[in-house]
Formats: sequence, structure tokens, C-alpha cells
Amino acid sequence: MTDESPARRTPPRRKQMLLRLDPAVHDALARWASDELRSANAQIEFLLRRALAEAGRLPGTARPIPRRGRPPKAADQEPPAPE
Repeated sequence: MTDESPARRTPPRRKQMLLRLDPAVHDALARWASDELRSANAQIEFLLRRALAEAGRLPGTARPIPRRGRPPKAADQEPPAPE
């Protein structure tokens, strides 16, 4: 018996994998990721998803990459008026 009921399933965890890269390739990837304000890991996932989509192989069940950082302001909120 488990403490978690079937109605409270947690989303699947992200898969972890070891990736061996040439140091020069890693450095170039890290610079590219930094230019686009991403981590090297996020840049690799972004590039893999783009390649899969272009090849028509991205599964429809793949969830979007979670957005990081501050959540956007609600559209119905107006900024305070300056005095």
C-alpha cells in the first residue's frame, strides 16, 4: 500500500543522462548558451527539441520546456500611476 492515491500522481521526472563532449565543443556550447541566457543543459535540450521537430520526430506528448525566472505580470494588472 502506498501513501499516494492514484488521483495525486506526480508528473514524471526528467530523465538524466551522461553526455561526453569534446572540451572545445563544450566551451562553444557554453558560450552560445550564455549568449542566449540559458544553461548549457537547457541549450542542449533546446537544440535537441528543435532538431527533432525539424525532422518530424518530436513526440506530441513531449511537454514544453518549463519557463524559468520571474512569472509574467498578469495582463489585467495596471502599473501604479506616477505621482
